[in-house]
Amino acid sequence: MAQNRMQLVGCCCGGRQLNQPGESRSVMYRCATLLTVQTTLVVVLFLIGGVLVLDSYKWRQISIPWFSGLSEGPNAVLQQGNAAHTLSGAVHTESVDGKPAQGSSANFTTPAIGVPRNREDADHLPTSSPAPVITRLDAPSQPTVPTHASPPRPEIQSPSAEADAGTASETVPRPSPLLPEFHNSSISGPIPEPYLETAAHPPLASPRTAKKPPVLSTALDKLEYGLLQARFAIRHAYLAADKNDTPVDGGQGYDPHGDVYKSHAAFRQSYREMERRFKVYVYSEGEEPLVHNGPCKEIYAVEGRFIQELQGDNPFVTHDPDNAHVYFLPFSVAMMVAYLYEKESGDMDPLRLFVGDYVDVLMHKYPFWNRSGGADHFMLSCHDWGPLITRENMNLGTRSIRVLCNANSSEGYVPWKDVSLPEIHLVGGHIPAELGGPPAKDRPHLAFFAGRDHGPVRPQLFKHWEGKDDDVIVYQWLPAHLKYHELMKTSRYCICPGGYEVNSPRIVEAIYNECVPVIIADSFILPFSDVLNWESFSLHVKESDIPNLKSILQNVTMETYTSMQERVSQVQRHFVLHQPPKRYDVFHMILHSVWLRRLNLRVGFS
Repeated sequence: MAQNRMQLVGCCCGGRQLNQPGESRSVMYRCATLLTVQTTLVVVLFLIGGVLVLDSYKWRQISIPWFSGLSEGPNAVLQQGNAAHTLSGAVHTESVDGKPAQGSSANFTTPAIGVPRNREDADHLPTSSPAPVITRLDAPSQPTVPTHASPPRPEIQSPSAEADAGTASETVPRPSPLLPEFHNSSISGPIPEPYLETAAHPPLASPRTAKKPPVLSTALDKLEYGLLQARFAIRHAYLAADKNDTPVDGGQGYDPHGDVYKSHAAFRQSYREMERRFKVYVYSEGEEPLVHNGPCKEIYAVEGRFIQELQGDNPFVTHDPDNAHVYFLPFSVAMMVAYLYEKESGDMDPLRLFVGDYVDVLMHKYPFWNRSGGADHFMLSCHDWGPLITRENMNLGTRSIRVLCNANSSEGYVPWKDVSLPEIHLVGGHIPAELGGPPAKDRPHLAFFAGRDHGPVRPQLFKHWEGKDDDVIVYQWLPAHLKYHELMKTSRYCICPGGYEVNSPRIVEAIYNECVPVIIADSFILPFSDVLNWESFSLHVKESDIPNLKSILQNVTMETYTSMQERVSQVQRHFVLHQPPKRYDVFHMILHSVWLRRLNLRVGFS
């Protein structure tokens, strides 16, 4: 038998001549049968191996149950909203030791460069030197971003928001702005594949149908699973929200409500999740004054105040880097300009080298940067040069979260990755003693602006309105007998045009005086625009519409203006620098913006 089998194989494979009569047909039949069996076995083994590989991959991934279709863009998200409403019973998202509480749902499937300058923006005072002011333009719905950066995410608004013009906005439901797209940060430059992975997006699972959670063997697994629970809780709060509900302080003071937010319910839940979970690790490398320090008064005050708040005993700071969601690089661009830059030289290489060396030290000393490609790291700068210095560092500019006052979408600012920081001018380091202002009936002037003539926008404003109209008060140099803040308090609208850069402290000054801001900065991404509905308490005028400024303002009815001014008063709390910080103030709003970007990431599981 063994000899016959060897002969058969020889016939099939070796082409041996068949000499016996009748042997040819019998042997070829057996040869064909053997080949068929072998082929069938190979296919079956291949299919079994594929199933085992997919099954193994399935349990290595953890999907995000708070949204399906996230990678397809925000407009596809709420198409499954009706299915989500079929959830029965309360949804509990509390976790203990990294494990979901009973009833929590989780579904696991396979898942530019300007001339260097030193700037002060106290140019409304007649004695000030003509230093540049940073101002901005109206934020577009789809800001332009250079081709080397990822395309910006579309503006996300809640379904209750007023629909934009155009057929697309009328037919596509809009999700909450606090439910950011989940993606793997499609940034230029190589990012290790296992670390930032794109998950599949199954429908929202019911607690009764959810599979058991995976084993959370590492600190990172527990952090990521906690973020998953936070996403689910935010989405559930958004879908279950009643837009007519009333604020409930819960014994903790202010409770977000009203049209000043794109979705007050989502913001409320997101803020609570941040307070429960969010931890920041501050790198200890570096020495003062360039690191762990910053200016705490005048035009760059928000930069120094934020850095110093994270140096002390802050509840969001952790000293264990394994338990941190994000990692803060505490260098100050303003201090680097003061100590490393040679005035009027135009040489910014010392600043770039310092930032590059600092990042290199962290990359070689710690595993955290390499684990995520720097996507869970952030820096903060209110200086004009912050975007320039960081943009030219590949590791920092294209991957990390940059918190910037100069949030210019035409110069590399990426709205879904970076954070827009409000510029707050603290004269002498103090908040104005009197916040607020009189109602509309006690504001005799229609609009007011005073500032230096620099940048592309202000020359047009002066050309058309300086000394031309008693209702629209525009000055380059404020006369000595007039007071800047008094004119803000007696004007209905405060004009906030762009200067050398797009951002301006006048926006916050207007909010402090309860004067409705008129923003003229076409490529400026407004602060906290993930949360705040700026259209409800400010006006946006294009540069090309400056000649029609008065008619635009006069077309706003008194009823509409009164509502806008009330919302300015309500939103004021989000722009105040308290020491120590208070809930919902500017410090917490900055952290919340970073928290949202971290929710938008997933660092790979072990």
